[in-house]
Amino acid sequence: MNANENHGYDSYDDGYIRGILNTVKTIAMVGVSANTSRPSYFAFKYLLERGYRMIPINPGLAGQELLGRKVYGKLADIPEPVDMVDIFRASQYALGVVQEALALKPRPQVIWMQLGVRSDEAARLAEANGLKVVMNRCPKIEYGRLSSEIAWMGVNTRTLTSKKAQLFGRGIQRMALNRATIAGGATDATMRAQNADTSES
Repeated sequence: MNANENHGYDSYDDGYIRGILNTVKTIAMVGVSANTSRPSYFAFKYLLERGYRMIPINPGLAGQELLGRKVYGKLADIPEPVDMVDIFRASQYALGVVQEALALKPRPQVIWMQLGVRSDEAARLAEANGLKVVMNRCPKIEYGRLSSEIAWMGVNTRTLTSKKAQLFGRGIQRMALNRATIAGGATDATMRAQNADTSES
């Protein structure tokens, strides 16, 4: 059962999160800091390096550049469409940010509130207007968690038994080890087959 469908907002189906991260391209991060030790800076840099078109929003930095990207004072100042608004501000500001986002044309598809940011009122307003919502999660952490899984699942889903699939629950390290083992095994077997062919001919 997908908790984001029953307005529990406390857990999200991996498919829902993955769908968002795979679909959005342009992300406006509201409240990003230029301080390199702040979580918002790390998250911004990480997502930028993963190929997302990141747009920094911070009225105190408006007109400057952050990691080569022009900083805007508010969402309304952005001169291009935005797919997702990532809210890196205290929970009490989330509703105002959602109201700003809803005024954009075209509207973004997703409102994402960072770890520790939660506003059921903001979430309800966004959903009532057809936007997807994620609260109290970090896209950097979710991307890191799911990206290994995407590579693993994408190649091997059809060949695994349900028994082996339960290994996913034991963490990314285990999945990475399995992936290397399977790739290595396949390579060895191919080499042995080729060697056998060569020796017979």
